[in-house]
Amino acid sequence: MTVTRVPVPTDTSAPGGRTNAYLLDGPAGAVLVDPAGRTDDLDAAVADREVTHVAVTHAHPDHVGGVAAYAAETGATVWARRGREARFEAATGRAPDRTFAEGDRVGDATVLDTPGHAPDHVAFATGAGVVSGDLAVATGSVAVAAPEGDLRAYLVALRRLLARDPLRLYPGHGPVIDDPRATLTRLYFHRLDRERRIERAVRAGAESVDAVVSAAYDRELGDYRDLAAATVRAHLDKLAVEGRVRFDAGTDRVAPR
Repeated sequence: MTVTRVPVPTDTSAPGGRTNAYLLDGPAGAVLVDPAGRTDDLDAAVADREVTHVAVTHAHPDHVGGVAAYAAETGATVWARRGREARFEAATGRAPDRTFAEGDRVGDATVLDTPGHAPDHVAFATGAGVVSGDLAVATGSVAVAAPEGDLRAYLVALRRLLARDPLRLYPGHGPVIDDPRATLTRLYFHRLDRERRIERAVRAGAESVDAVVSAAYDRELGDYRDLAAATVRAHLDKLAVEGRVRFDAGTDRVAPR
């Protein structure tokens, strides 16, 4: 199995403004993963091989912009996460031909359920490593933001991938990750540290999401304050489920238990 990365310019907040499309070449043909848009570079990569399958790690706009065009051009089978077909079609403008679930094969890749960043998020395991979408990045962190983000699911996904001990990670944004264990561990403990800051802010008297943001982040957020607030809401959802805080998502009010 060989994995080819083709960065595609997209409307994304990720550093570099690009989303990685991947071509997974194996005996069963090539799988095109996350065709984020149509570019000359991706056209050339697709033309060099027989693409038999098209799939995405999740249906966020910056990962799906080229699905319909490349499916039409190649005649490849288009896949979506089972139970998320309507979400996939709304995002891509193309109904899937087939659906997959955990453990299914798409070409020579195996599907792994990795929700958290998005409810339909999956990864694709290959002999060369795991195409991990927005589960991990080499530097910085991944957005896990309400209302879609689920911190409990995201932490489980990180632990599951750590247990698999992949050779490398092929992320949705940025360079290939050659030390997956270090990156996954860093991301896991980053989330736990953020959670401790948020819970500490609530116990110190912060009574609203905005107040928690101000207390839990030790830097000026500028244009990222809305994203920080959505991230705090996702953390508060987790803490509320675990009985550690009280959180009213309708009013953004919060209190300790």
